Amino acid sequence: MIALARLLARLVGFLLAVALSAAGIVVAVFCISGGSTGPSLAQGAKDAHLPQFRDTMAHWLAQIEAHGSVAVIAGVCGLGAIALGLLLLVGIFVPRRERLVKLADEDRGTLAARRRALAQVATALVEQLTAVTSARVRVRPRRTTGGRMSVTASRTRPSDAREVQQAVRERLSNLTEPFNLSARVEVARRTPRVS
Repeated sequence: MIALARLLARLVGFLLAVALSAAGIVVAVFCISGGSTGPSLAQGAKDAHLPQFRDTMAHWLAQIEAHGSVAVIAGVCGLGAIALGLLLLVGIFVPRRERLVKLADEDRGTLAARRRALAQVATALVEQLTAVTSARVRVRPRRTTGGRMSVTASRTRPSDAREVQQAVRERLSNLTEPFNLSARVEVARRTPRVS
């Protein structure tokens, strides 16, 4: 939910910045000269049909003040706008929760590692094997201690997939056991082409 709120806040902020800059350019062009002809504020208001818009909005606002279906729809839209505004505020002000893999959680403090750092260490360990040409590791922490590690390794052609899988598990055991990580190892059948 927080990630969606952050994405929505960034998108709305970008769109508002683009709209504000475009409106600023238009106003600047129409403010270059005065008078009622050519690029001027009076001509810009006429081109944007602002007097007709004012009359239309006055009629619509009068309908909202009256009782009926238009007032109900306006109330629902107002509540939706409030909810959207609150969601945008959550996306802006709520700090992002850092996803850590906990090693130990005691009274004196928590000993943990970032998931990207663990993935980089695991990648380096797996790529040291002679039968492995490349590896990709993803770490997903659990809410308490431990987490899951998924390893995708590409092997050389003469090597056996089961042997490589077992070697990767043994290589990662010094990392997965202390951090209580369950490792899922997949070994690709073919070596990726090098261009």
